[in-house]
Amino acid sequence: MISQLRIYTINRGKLDDFVEGWKRFVYPLHYQFGFTIPKSWVIRERNEFVWIVSYDGPEDWDEKQKAYYGSPERAAVDPKLDPAQYIAKTERWLIDPVLPED
Repeated sequence: MISQLRIYTINRGKLDDFVEGWKRFVYPLHYQFGFTIPKSWVIRERNEFVWIVSYDGPEDWDEKQKAYYGSPERAAVDPKLDPAQYIAKTERWLIDPVLPED
């Protein structure tokens, strides 16, 4: 399984709007493309949204990401509702577990 930690700094005053759009569009669409999202959090003091996205399948991670971002479904998200408009900064890191899985 491949997992990626994503930390988004959200424009001031837009964190709730981002979360609403993320839950409405990004979250279900990732599942539609075979990803899982085991956890997500907000850090309100820093205007940050933190989440983990994972993929455990036969396809290459990068190819799977390209398929998601280049999909007609992702392109169909109304730009006025797309949570990406609220992102000021993005950090993405592939992560490896330290403890054994349950």
